[in-house]
Amino acid sequence: MVQASGRSSISFGSMTCSLPILAVTAATLAIFLGVVITPWLGLPLRSTIQSYILEAGFKGYSKNADFISDNNGQLVDVANNSTIPTYMSGKNHSSEEIIHVKPADDGISNQSAATPKRTAYNGGMAKNESVKQFPLLGNPSISLNSSLQPSEKQLQSTSTQAPSGSHDDSQDKTASTAEISGNGKKTEPIVLPPPISSENGTAKVITSGSSTGKCDLFQGKWVHDSLGPLYKYDSCPILTQAQNCQGNGRPDKDYENWRWQPMNCDLPRFDAHKFLELMHGKTLAFVGDSVARNQMESMMCILWQAETPQNRGNRKMQRWFFRSQSVTVIRIWSAWLVHTSSEAFQFAPEGLTKLHLDKIDETFMDYLPTFDVLVISSGHWFTKKAAFLYKDNVVGGQLWWEKGHERKIENAEAFAIATETALKGIVSHPDYKGLTIFRTFSPDHYEGGSWNTGGSCTGKVRPFTDNEVVANGFTDLMKSRQLYAYGEAKKNLKNRSKLILADITSIFAFRGDGHPGPYRSPDPNKITKRGPNGRPPPQDCLHWCMPGPVDTWNEFVFEITRRHLNGSSNDM
Repeated sequence: MVQASGRSSISFGSMTCSLPILAVTAATLAIFLGVVITPWLGLPLRSTIQSYILEAGFKGYSKNADFISDNNGQLVDVANNSTIPTYMSGKNHSSEEIIHVKPADDGISNQSAATPKRTAYNGGMAKNESVKQFPLLGNPSISLNSSLQPSEKQLQSTSTQAPSGSHDDSQDKTASTAEISGNGKKTEPIVLPPPISSENGTAKVITSGSSTGKCDLFQGKWVHDSLGPLYKYDSCPILTQAQNCQGNGRPDKDYENWRWQPMNCDLPRFDAHKFLELMHGKTLAFVGDSVARNQMESMMCILWQAETPQNRGNRKMQRWFFRSQSVTVIRIWSAWLVHTSSEAFQFAPEGLTKLHLDKIDETFMDYLPTFDVLVISSGHWFTKKAAFLYKDNVVGGQLWWEKGHERKIENAEAFAIATETALKGIVSHPDYKGLTIFRTFSPDHYEGGSWNTGGSCTGKVRPFTDNEVVANGFTDLMKSRQLYAYGEAKKNLKNRSKLILADITSIFAFRGDGHPGPYRSPDPNKITKRGPNGRPPPQDCLHWCMPGPVDTWNEFVFEITRRHLNGSSNDM
């Protein structure tokens, strides 16, 4: 019978052995097996025996803190300040990348969503590629390092916490001096993403002339349009009922009668016949979450006015074919843009969605070479319950975490990594040569709370004025992460494809009038007014009414695609 006799020894019947002796004996035996027995045992059996002995000798003994695991996962002899050779630990840590960031609560909540098991796609970041360090608004910095984790002192010196609702400009300044890494070598100054300011990342849109005179599709103003919407709510059979605001009884409709006027140029009204001609023989794909579906359905409703398409979809994707010009429109669901799984992993339980931040979602990457134009977006699902994995390690979570483990990244950091992984994978795919339109974060307009805490957008019947727009810190943060990922992808373009940014975030901060609000269903008995206690009814202030402002996104798609196919994409 084996009994524990205190912290430093184990009893085997009448014989007592100290743990140091047991550990040394185990190590000696492991070396003996690895060196002396090598010629006589096959490698698999030999590795199994070594791993078993080391598990018993070192792993259990580390509880007494005489052997600990260092930042690279190697076993360290504390007394002698030396590491156990990697061939004894049964694992090579030399190429592992480690993420290390002190946690910060963002207070964002949402419901969980299960995701089916998929096979990982091997695209995206290179195996040993490090992700640059960057600051986060309201969150500390993130470092993905291929050698050692930064020390606690380094983290404290680079991490600052901005007060809620404010912005610390010191976080946006590029580090001026090189840092000393854990291996004693100097590292280059940290490359930071664009700062968030009134000109970059917030809900500010220029509404007057420009000093440059250059056409910018995403600078301008909203103007009233007497021509009205591009289609009627009852002329599109695939329109999701929850976004059919007029069909659901919304009493006002002037939100349909505004168009975007860019600075120093025009954004043509969408002509469905001309678009189909432009896309002759080509495939247009939408990839993303339910807001991407919102945009795809808007496109389909517009094109439906010119021709009724054939439904050629299957369980993997929606697919519509317009016979007159042999044009295919596809939508593929990919809420996170990266590979997901649900099996138990390390301390993350089974059933919890796990995002593999360094592996692209193969559900759309498998079809990428067939796309001529890809419109891709995501973001809102990063507020849902999930675990974040990087290089096969659990490094963070949203609305979930196990006590006793260090949370290394939060959801905005995870979003940045996932977006960079997806965009880099797209622009480096050897068989892809299409146009990728990367749409920025779509703003919501909940006031007085979030979707599940009494937030409301009721009563908004026209676009906001400059003075009415209120900056949203989370929206600004998510857009800044997208801009960083976009910039990194542009620097890593390795194929013949084209990557264009559709920067709609600031523009649509003005369109709080364009959401369904409480008009989410045709139920004649639905509640649309505040109750006696002043609490608003449940409503949707994230998705967009159709027809409505969301149709402008596809006018951007038309114009960007036209310029690209006509060889004038440099004008954007």
